[in-house]
Amino acid sequence: MAEQSQTLIEVSRLVVSFAQSGGSGMFHAVDDVSLKVARGEVVGLVGESGSGKTTLAKTILRLYKPAAGTLQFEGCDITRLGEKALRPIRRQMQMVFQDPLSSFNPRVRIGDAVALPLRLHKPGPAHQIQSKVQDLLSRVGLGPQFAARYPHEMSGGQLQRVAVARALAVEPRLIVADEAVSKLDVSVRAQILNLLRDVQSATGVALLFITHDLRVARYLCDRIGVMFFGRLVEVGATADVFSNPRHPYTRALLSTLDDDDGGGLAALAPPAPASSGCRYRSRCPIARSDCAAHRPELQAVGDTHTVACPYVLSD
Repeated sequence: MAEQSQTLIEVSRLVVSFAQSGGSGMFHAVDDVSLKVARGEVVGLVGESGSGKTTLAKTILRLYKPAAGTLQFEGCDITRLGEKALRPIRRQMQMVFQDPLSSFNPRVRIGDAVALPLRLHKPGPAHQIQSKVQDLLSRVGLGPQFAARYPHEMSGGQLQRVAVARALAVEPRLIVADEAVSKLDVSVRAQILNLLRDVQSATGVALLFITHDLRVARYLCDRIGVMFFGRLVEVGATADVFSNPRHPYTRALLSTLDDDDGGGLAALAPPAPASSGCRYRSRCPIARSDCAAHRPELQAVGDTHTVACPYVLSD
């Protein structure tokens, strides 16, 4: 885990709840999650669809309100701040979305889209905005001519480059990338991943990268958190998680790496998670009778590796 002095984001026992259809109570999309992200670190969140990855990331950005737990950004508790108090903090936290086309207004030219955060947050003089836009487009590998184009006149890869430029416009400390390459062609994915790696190295921005693609996570991330139905079940340095996975769910995920889809997470879908105790026990090959009674907490299995299963700690 990151040292306190280097911690950018600290999530502590976070719960995010939504009402279930039919008025049948509340569903914990994020359930008692604790996680740290250090300054300049690239942290990946992996897991199946519905595991809570995007909900956790959007709550860190305070796009959702937590039901319980705390969120700290650079040591400041932002858990329950109102919109006015959050505004200067939002400048430090930006997002790159999954679908590059739907994340842009089709009636707004690319140059104006990149300029918008500069006009909203006013990090510098207004007369410098246009030159700043040109610099940002150049940084992500696009020429000045792209500023005059509309979103529909650009490819998906080009639009995702623009999305990165827009996120960088106000020099944030954190960028959340939500499945940022999943809708791109394979060859273009590599280009965008290399762009993200280069940008992160050059600026020192922290990156929270959400993906279902295990190969992408292995290539880009310093550390990985594995989520299963709202819970973190394993967190560790990327090399450790891939070379020595400890949780049975992580091992199941990594067993799909040779599948044609680059991760095969859909193949792990049913059965449904258990409602009490360890949520993974209905799938788990090492489940025991007391797994139904106790919900496991993350425990250290090394200096930077934690796992939520007491029966693998001595492996």
